[in-house]
Amino acid sequence: MDLIRGNSVDEALNVLRMTRKRASPMVAKLLRSAVATAAERHDLEPEDLTVARTWVDNGPLRYTWWARPRGMLARKRHRTSHISIVISSPEESEEEQAPSQ
Repeated sequence: MDLIRGNSVDEALNVLRMTRKRASPMVAKLLRSAVATAAERHDLEPEDLTVARTWVDNGPLRYTWWARPRGMLARKRHRTSHISIVISSPEESEEEQAPSQ
């Protein structure tokens, strides 16, 4: 997530395409979805958008059982996560950085 924060959408997608991290296809899919939503709902041009903020939070745990020797069981924890991406146009990011009076 740190690789794409602050980049334009095109640069972020190129970085995610070339990165060999396991989560990069999922993050790229989420980024494309956010860009499509911004273009559809707010009539923004995808070329003008930048990745303003990104973060990952813990999601719910899912427990399963794992067979162990002598008829015992062990609990397996399957961890999940919530990925959040905020994209903005350059005009919005300039307004956020300008001091309010």
